[in-house]
Amino acid sequence: MGLPGIRRRPERSVPHPPVGDDIVGELCSLMFASLPRKDQRLRGEQYVRGLLTAQGRKSVRNIAAQSGGGSVVQSLHHFVSSSTWDWLPMRAALASHVEQTAPPMVWVVQALAIPKSGEHSVGVGRRFVPQLGQVMRGQHALGVWFAAPQMSFPVNWRLLLPEQWTRDAELRRRAEVPESASAESVEDGAVAAVLETLRYGGVKRRPVVLDIPGTWANSVVLRHFARCGLPVVARTGPGTRLLVADPAMPGYGAGPLSAEKILMSVRGLRRAVEWEDPASGASRTSSAAMIRVTPADGTATATQRPLYLLGDWEDQWRPPAKLWLTDVAAPVGGLLRLTRVTHRVSRDLAVVGDRVGLRDFEGRSFRGWHRHTTLASVAHTASLLAGIADESASYTGRQGRLSA
Repeated sequence: MGLPGIRRRPERSVPHPPVGDDIVGELCSLMFASLPRKDQRLRGEQYVRGLLTAQGRKSVRNIAAQSGGGSVVQSLHHFVSSSTWDWLPMRAALASHVEQTAPPMVWVVQALAIPKSGEHSVGVGRRFVPQLGQVMRGQHALGVWFAAPQMSFPVNWRLLLPEQWTRDAELRRRAEVPESASAESVEDGAVAAVLETLRYGGVKRRPVVLDIPGTWANSVVLRHFARCGLPVVARTGPGTRLLVADPAMPGYGAGPLSAEKILMSVRGLRRAVEWEDPASGASRTSSAAMIRVTPADGTATATQRPLYLLGDWEDQWRPPAKLWLTDVAAPVGGLLRLTRVTHRVSRDLAVVGDRVGLRDFEGRSFRGWHRHTTLASVAHTASLLAGIADESASYTGRQGRLSA
C-alpha cells in the first residue's frame, strides 16, 4: 500500500468496472437536490457519470466525451468553474447519506498532496509533506473521511492556501479566491474542516483521527474538539515535549520529555494487538503501550479531559513507528485498531479516489477546485456503494467497538 495522501495512479489500461445506473441515478438525485435549475442537475449527473467511466485523466474534455462531447465540453466547464452553485449543501447531503447507509466508526482527517509543475493552479506552493519527509511543490489539501474498517468516504475538503495566494491581490483575483479564505497551518485547517463538517447536520459525532503529524499537544487545539464533544486521536512526532502525568510511571516529576523517550521508558508495558490489514485482509500483530501525559506548554486546565500518549511498535527493538495523542479513555488494543482505520482511507484513495479523479482538476479557480472535488467525492461514493472496490462490497454496516 502506498503512502497516505501521495498519488498512486491506477494503471490506465485497466477499464473502469461499470457502476449500476440505478445507484448513480439515485445518488445524483439526492446529491443535486440543492441545485436550483434542472440543467444544473443534468450537468452534475453528466459530470459524475463521466468521472466514473472516462479513461485516463479526468479532464473536462474526457468527462464530456462520455456524454457526446461537442458543446457538452463548454457546458461542463462552465458548470464546474464559472457557475454559482454552492458545494457545501452537496457535501452535507453526501455526509448525511453516508451516515445513513454506511455509518462510520471514525472521522479521519488526512492530507492530500497534488503535485503540480506549473504556477497557475490555485493554491500551488511548496509545503512540507510528512508522508514523504520532504518539501513538495503542488496543491495541498485536507480531506475529512467518514471511515470504518470496511470502506471510507470523503465528505469534506479544505484547500490549504500559501500566504502568497492570500496576500497577492492579482493571484486572488485570477483564481477567484474569496475574501474569507486565508493562509492556514495544517492544524488550523484540520480544526476548521472538522468543525465545518460538524455543522452539516444529520451526522453523528464520532472520534476524530488526525492522521497528520502536528503540534496537537497544544491543548488549545484539542479544546476546540472537546467543546464540540468530539474525542480525538492525533498523530504526533517523536520530539513532542510532554509531561508524564501518572505518578506511578517513569519520568513523573522529571519535567518536559520527548514523546519518544516517554514511550521507550514504558516499553515493558507493551501488549500485542491483532488487527486486520485492509490491503490484504490478513491478520497482523503490532505492539502498543499507553501512558497518561499533559502538555508541556502549561496550557492544560483542570476541566480538560485526560490526555494519553499511545505508542505503536512494528519492531520491538526499535522506537515506536507511530505516536498518537488522544483524549479517548479506552483500552490500548481498541485505540490501536481505531488508528488502523487510516489504512482503509489510504487504500480507498488509491483504489477508488484517484481512479475517479479526486486530484485531476485542471482548472485554475478556487471555486472550480472545490466543485470538482465534491463531484469526485460523489463518484467515489457511488463506486463503493455499488461494491466496486475489492472487499468493500461485503460491507455489512456493523461497527467495531473500542474493546481490549
